[in-house]
Amino acid sequence: MRAETRLGIARHAIVCALILFVLVFVGCGGSSHPSTSSSHPPQQQQAGQLAPSADSSGQVQTFSSSGTVNFGNDFFQNLGSNGRVCFSCHQPSDGWSITPSHLQARFNATGGTDPIFRTNDGTNCPNDDVSNASARQTSYALLLNKGLIRIARPIPSNADFTLTGVVDPYGCASASNLSLYRRPLPATNLSFETTIMWDARENVTQVLFDNLKSQAKNATLGHAQSAAAPTDAQLAQIVNFETALFTAQSFDQTAGSLNAQGGLGGTQALSKQAFSPGVNSFFNQSQTFNPVVFTLYQAWANSPGTDSFAAGRASVARGEVLFNTRRIDISQVRGLNDVLNQGVITGSCSTCHSTPNIGNLSANNLMNIGTADSFRNTATLPLPVYTFNCSAGGSFQVTDPGFALTSGLCTDIGKFKTPALRGLAARAPYFHNGMSPTLMDVVVFYDQRFAMNLTDQEKADLVAFLNSL
Repeated sequence: MRAETRLGIARHAIVCALILFVLVFVGCGGSSHPSTSSSHPPQQQQAGQLAPSADSSGQVQTFSSSGTVNFGNDFFQNLGSNGRVCFSCHQPSDGWSITPSHLQARFNATGGTDPIFRTNDGTNCPNDDVSNASARQTSYALLLNKGLIRIARPIPSNADFTLTGVVDPYGCASASNLSLYRRPLPATNLSFETTIMWDARENVTQVLFDNLKSQAKNATLGHAQSAAAPTDAQLAQIVNFETALFTAQSFDQTAGSLNAQGGLGGTQALSKQAFSPGVNSFFNQSQTFNPVVFTLYQAWANSPGTDSFAAGRASVARGEVLFNTRRIDISQVRGLNDVLNQGVITGSCSTCHSTPNIGNLSANNLMNIGTADSFRNTATLPLPVYTFNCSAGGSFQVTDPGFALTSGLCTDIGKFKTPALRGLAARAPYFHNGMSPTLMDVVVFYDQRFAMNLTDQEKADLVAFLNSL
């Protein structure tokens, strides 16, 4: 065979391989832009461990207890009709959620045609104009700037409250389908969960595996607009993949490696963390509650080292102690004060973020700390405000009724799950509605909400600790 012919065949094979690569990964919900996190899944560094991804404070990493992060799993396959897959909204580099910076990169790379940009739940309203890139920039504003997916939920037929007012800047909310805008929760560290979704609407049984299967089915039918539900085998494959994932910060710009000098950060220690539903819950009166929830950096408290990262380690260690022990007079938290019949509870951050070394609530109790209160709505990219009147008296003005749309109870308006805290630095913005752009904004919210009177140094130490998770 002539050398020119062999060279031509080789070039043709390379082109075909590249085309196949692009088709596969664009079908998985990513763009073709090589600098974005969604181009393709990251490389595996070693057995079960993905190569770390850079985030705002260092690096985040994922480990799979199955021994490999299988990119052939149905989590990455197109099971719907609009090009989306689970991976579209759950990116490893974003702590298996999505972030505005990466969404904007995907938008810029594709002119807003990446599969995550779909009108069924990505636009501010389902009938928004998406005829050109400029129109799409406006119509996907809440997704692009806050990473919010629109959820349409009705008021339950047996609800003990009624909708009496709607102020919707986007003009598409109704009593039959409230427009709710929420951050995608991480599809990792799920083996530590008891509450699935912000409003617990996927808590269909007492079995975590079944709840996650229900969530995967409904996400495929809704977000991916599938004409038929995935098979039981497909759902089981997705859930097995998810529940094997463990994600945590592995490196910090100021503290260095988070498992150095006796530190217990990173994914390996996380994957070995013991857990059982209800463990160390403030609600469980049959057990002794331990406020020392995080013990990852106790070794750094007195011996942070002497290298260039020593000051950073010391700050993280101080933040961990503050998280566990700084006194907070907790009041007016529906789902906590009223349930325990205590007007004021003396606690700390760990009172509600109580699962050891994870930071979620290990019991299926949802709480209202005021993140959906109408007065917190912003003038820039505001959310709809709903007024509800309760049959027993009283009214609420909120941007999202939360758990009440699951339970039908007025007392549950504004309640949401307490999310796990591992991998926080990779998945800003924070809270269900993305109202806090940074972890400093989160700390300031709690400082003001509960009159903690934190000093600037204490705020910085708490942020340093949260960044290390």
